[in-house]
Amino acid sequence: MRILYNVYQICVALPLLIFITLATAVITIVGCTIGNGRFWGYYPAAIWSWLFCRILLLPVEVEGRENIDSKTSYIFVANHQGAFDIFLIFGFLRHQFRWMMKKSLEKIPFVGYACKKAKHIFVDQSTPTTIYDTMKDAYNILQGGMSVVVFPEGTRSKTGKMGRFRKGGFLLADYLQLPIVPITLDGPFQVLPRTKDITFVKRHKLHMIIHKPIFPQEKGKNDINALTEQSYQVIHNDLPDSFK
Repeated sequence: MRILYNVYQICVALPLLIFITLATAVITIVGCTIGNGRFWGYYPAAIWSWLFCRILLLPVEVEGRENIDSKTSYIFVANHQGAFDIFLIFGFLRHQFRWMMKKSLEKIPFVGYACKKAKHIFVDQSTPTTIYDTMKDAYNILQGGMSVVVFPEGTRSKTGKMGRFRKGGFLLADYLQLPIVPITLDGPFQVLPRTKDITFVKRHKLHMIIHKPIFPQEKGKNDINALTEQSYQVIHNDLPDSFK
């Protein structure tokens, strides 16, 4: 069965995924250039991510959509198990958002330009001025139910277990006084773990838990630390024991 799935990935899934990835980038670029950027910056990529999981025959389970309101802006923070975190959140969260991503990702050919046209937020932490500019960009985007998604670990886990949370997303929540929504992801590590080698996708259930919002109680360092610690614990508590 495993061999058949690998053959399917090479002969059927791979050509389809390459095609829909290029098509999504083109549609996003053209749509954001001539049309409604709010629509074209989200829906083509959301459909692309949904198709990515479905074409690879990956089962998906989502809990907690009732905890969020489509008209409210949030800072979503999630653990980062692997590359399929992207497809799971984009394809199944069903809430308008933009990614907060590393500045270096802007250099990815074609896809990086599509992300820029879609108004995803590229984070440059090289100087206080660039950090402030990131905050301003986020403020302009986070209006009318638009949210952002952050991986506070900053990079994919090498073991599936959570690493230390950085403060960027929580600093943004404090600055804009927006609620944090923790998201627990389980399964992306088993599907495609972080490795230097080219490997096949493994068929495993992708599971996403959308937790209740955590609201800032004040402003400043203490609030940022409290939001960080609360979010970490909420996400951590719903991970399987093997990843705690």
